Amino acid sequence: MAFTERSDRTRDAILRAARQRFAADGYERATIRAIAADAEIDPSMVMRYYGNKEGLFAAAADIDLRLPDLETVPLRQAGERLVRHFLERWEGDLSDEALLVVFRSAVTNESAAAKLREVFGAQVAQRLAVVVRDPAEVPVRAALVSTQLLGVALCRYVLRLPPVVALDVDTLVANLAPTVQRYLTGPLKG
Repeated sequence: MAFTERSDRTRDAILRAARQRFAADGYERATIRAIAADAEIDPSMVMRYYGNKEGLFAAAADIDLRLPDLETVPLRQAGERLVRHFLERWEGDLSDEALLVVFRSAVTNESAAAKLREVFGAQVAQRLAVVVRDPAEVPVRAALVSTQLLGVALCRYVLRLPPVVALDVDTLVANLAPTVQRYLTGPLKG
């Protein structure tokens, strides 16, 4: 096995272990030693590849929401498409631990909170820009959409609120989509 291939495998093993550890413990409680033990390597290797805990977290928290292209969706269905996509991103074929890593860590760590704001602020706003008529409203509408997406994530995947966890995806989409649609296309009050 070539050195580069071995190096890539080590880097990937560290990243997988870090995502699992940050998702389970959050940023504050996760340690380099625990992550190294999970990856079955010496802690110095974590430092070699990622520099420090913050560098490792930044790599583990690199998130692409992979939001759908709303230009290809009828405008009246954009809210439903966003909600369904987001739920699939958490628990369907698109799921991975990256969202949970950032979400759990954001509660106790400002760097993680900033990363979550950055991801949702930039990626949601970018996708909404093609469907929102007034460009000046994009940041507010994106923030309102994010409140719904992050709120359901908190209640369903982190707090595990029983009535929300018990809902099947179609029921959850049917109840959330009209609110998200209103945030996309309805009048803003105030």
